[in-house]
Amino acid sequence: MIDREGPVPPYRQIAEILRQRIASGKIPPGRRIPSLVELEAEFQVARDTLRKAVQVLKDEGLVETVRGMGVYVKSASVSE
Repeated sequence: MIDREGPVPPYRQIAEILRQRIASGKIPPGRRIPSLVELEAEFQVARDTLRKAVQVLKDEGLVETVRGMGVYVKSASVSE
């Protein structure tokens, strides 16, 4: 699923996969995205790579961290 030899870094590929899941409604607004442990098992990459991927989505305003609960997809009505 992740092209480790390609020109796009793995964290960018993972961010794109998660972005597509959010856009398609597979992970709807208000829902928690999979934990780092779950993502690590799915993509077989280091947690640091996953943290970078999640940070990309945070920077884009797609997700937010809820302290002690995880990372959630922001509601479409929320604008910053």
